[in-house]
Amino acid sequence: MSTLLCLDIGSTWTKGALVASDGALVGTAQHPTTPPEVLDGIASVTTRLGAQGVPVLACSSAGGGLRLAVVGQERLVSAEAGYRVALSAGAKIVHVVAGQLDGAAIRELRATEPDLVLLAGGTDGGDRSVLLHNAKRIAANRLRPPIVLAGNAEARAEAEALLHSTGRTVVATDNVLPDVGELAPGPARAAIRELFLRHVIGGKGLSKGHAFRNLVRAVTPDAVLIGVSRLAAILAKREAGAVLVVDVGGATTDVYSAVSTVDENAMERTVALPADRRTVEGDLGMRWSAPGIIAEAHVERLDPPAIEEARHRAANVDWIPDDEHGRDTDAALAGLAAVLAVRRHLRLVDGQLGPKGAGLLVLSGGVFRHATPERLQAIEDRLRADSVLRPVLRNAHVVVDRRYVLAPAGLLADAGHTETADALLDNHFSA
Repeated sequence: MSTLLCLDIGSTWTKGALVASDGALVGTAQHPTTPPEVLDGIASVTTRLGAQGVPVLACSSAGGGLRLAVVGQERLVSAEAGYRVALSAGAKIVHVVAGQLDGAAIRELRATEPDLVLLAGGTDGGDRSVLLHNAKRIAANRLRPPIVLAGNAEARAEAEALLHSTGRTVVATDNVLPDVGELAPGPARAAIRELFLRHVIGGKGLSKGHAFRNLVRAVTPDAVLIGVSRLAAILAKREAGAVLVVDVGGATTDVYSAVSTVDENAMERTVALPADRRTVEGDLGMRWSAPGIIAEAHVERLDPPAIEEARHRAANVDWIPDDEHGRDTDAALAGLAAVLAVRRHLRLVDGQLGPKGAGLLVLSGGVFRHATPERLQAIEDRLRADSVLRPVLRNAHVVVDRRYVLAPAGLLADAGHTETADALLDNHFSA
């Protein structure tokens, strides 16, 4: 039986999963990521799995997260469409601005230091002036990140020429909002991926030559999002509801959702939601961002641990608790981070998880994988008891992604091995 090696090269760890064509997980291994030559860590994982010569599918977040700014025409139409496309592309949205850019708006945009800019504006055949004005202003100013141009098709060629005239890197693609109420995220998402791989991951000095750049086919959050979407498709066959994934890390808490059934009455809106979404909370994390959990818990009127506990973790990011109190506090922080991040996610997607809410809640991150059953139960109880989350989680089965299979499943599905990906997910997340 043939196998494929799926690699996730992160900023800290390089993880490998050897997957058989029938979806069986043959083995997993990990090694610290080894910049400035990340191929060394990849070779170590490959050797541990005995996977030399096995075809490789790889994703990476080792270049850092994707910081994306959205420039649109109207805050409630094209800018909102661009914002939701960016969420579904696995980006961390650092800025959203609408209307004609002036000097102050350009300076504010530049100050957010985006990796990419998504430039939208106007429906196809609609107003051209705002898109062309903004393209001209960006071209004339000290704003250098690559640009995905996804606005009015009738103004696309002129806007692209304006940007190219001053040496900007531009990928022009179909409009994210071809008509009022019609969101078309696919082409812009593909363009965001292309630019991120080429100019962000490929340009961070992680490896000599082009071997690493050529190896990586996806950004890790994008691969995970595809895996989450496939998992939702599996649940749809069972009419089980949506998939919700919460990944609590040291610096951020990421939330993914994919809707497997749609309440048509709830979708009557100016901009329809894509079926799968990701949000990143940069102020909610177990170490670097632990004080943010405390601050936000107070705002949300939740009961957090003492701020001194969080400050200690932020000042000692490699610290691992060696007593029950420390482990209890970590579990409490993780539960709070999950509640807060899911609350924010639901607000940003207008609570749209389908009529049945979440059918499956997947907890991801070391704090969950290493927690005792008692601590995991306490975290689950906190999530289910939360007044905001209770309606969404009423039917949810809760599991922990103990083998890191979401990213490999996404890589497999993206490469056309959908049956293998679905079998891998079904093996590990069957309710």
